[in-house]
Amino acid sequence: MGGVELSPAIARALTQVGPRLKRLRTQRGVTLAALSEATGISTSTLSRLESGQRRPSLELLLPISQAHQVPLDELVGAPEVGDPRVRLTPTVVNGSTVVPLTRQPGPLLTFKMIIPASRNTPDPRTHEGYEWLYVLAGRLRLVLADHDLLLGAGEVAEFDTRLPHWFGSTGDGPVEILSLFGRQGERMHVRARPGSGKPRADGPGLAQA
Repeated sequence: MGGVELSPAIARALTQVGPRLKRLRTQRGVTLAALSEATGISTSTLSRLESGQRRPSLELLLPISQAHQVPLDELVGAPEVGDPRVRLTPTVVNGSTVVPLTRQPGPLLTFKMIIPASRNTPDPRTHEGYEWLYVLAGRLRLVLADHDLLLGAGEVAEFDTRLPHWFGSTGDGPVEILSLFGRQGERMHVRARPGSGKPRADGPGLAQA
């Protein structure tokens, strides 16, 4: 590449471009011939690019990114430099906006949830696991077995999800919460401050943060 020595990180990123291009194309069901027609790049060049026999260049990647309608950095997989912000991808589940905060797989999963005021009709369910909820804003209604509870900002609830449970808005407005969930019943361990009160018994419970 003009005699320029590439850093190990850049060289490693370049070797991953080909497999990424092929995976993107096959996932979308696009043939080499169709991609060639859309980009003006020959099928042989595209094939060599995907197999790693041809080094990716801007002239090749730009038409491909336009054809697939994806950002160029998604094709290259280049890490963002100098920007400490974590870009999280929210999803909508049963009308609630859910933002996964856990970036690595593990026994505990963490989510930020924004529950709309319209989600206010209890529909208790059961499943394996253990859940810990912290109310950031608004008022949360938690139906747990025979209990019907209201939690405000700063309040915490934890419970075994094998108990019939449901949580949502009181109907007065949206509620924003943090949720920690252990699929196999894993629990979050909290180290209490000295003199913070009597120890809490195991099982479903509430606490003030």
